[in-house]
Amino acid sequence: MTTTTELPDLPADAPRKGRKNNPEKTRENILQAAITEFVQQGLSGARVDAIAERMHTSKRMIYYYFGSKEQLYVEVLEKLYGDIRSTEGQLHLAELEPSMAIQRLVEFTFDHHDRNVDFVRIVSIENIHYGEYVKQFTAIRSMSTTILDTMGEVLRRGQAEGLFRPGINPLDLHLLISSFCFYRVSNRNTFGQIFQIDLTDDEVKARHKAMICESVLRYLQA
Repeated sequence: MTTTTELPDLPADAPRKGRKNNPEKTRENILQAAITEFVQQGLSGARVDAIAERMHTSKRMIYYYFGSKEQLYVEVLEKLYGDIRSTEGQLHLAELEPSMAIQRLVEFTFDHHDRNVDFVRIVSIENIHYGEYVKQFTAIRSMSTTILDTMGEVLRRGQAEGLFRPGINPLDLHLLISSFCFYRVSNRNTFGQIFQIDLTDDEVKARHKAMICESVLRYLQA
């Protein structure tokens, strides 16, 4: 059973009426500090005291905004998933020719995972907890449904134009793309040591990006 830390009394340094403050900026700063702590220590090992130290604020201030370490962790998940879903929405896939839309999505996913190691690590941590916390936020599921709807529409256009073969499930395609892009970041240390390859090398990354794009497009090909 998951235990949570109850919300303490209002801290002395909590925002008060009349004081100049920016609650949204404060929340964002706390989330950024929390991401670093959770990535380094995991959920179980993370300490609110350490997050407060990173922010040069009090632990009670963090409890004021988030209530508990577990709630802070859940909102970190929402932020990280929200960031990728929000950026996907700016790719304008519906305006592109179907093959170009798929290529842009694959390239974006590859680059996002490569540049956002913290996202990959937090997702790996959440899988250790069997998705117990991500399921608490229905907003994450709603956000993720949007990209599947967009992919489904691209696939329908591609099939209508004779470019893509029929019967492709958008969720399966999403899994195909994500799995390669995620694995090469989540396992870069073990894979790199075993096979003596630097997955952060620019030439290797370019080769792998081209490979996953070609693999996906060939899979879809009519």
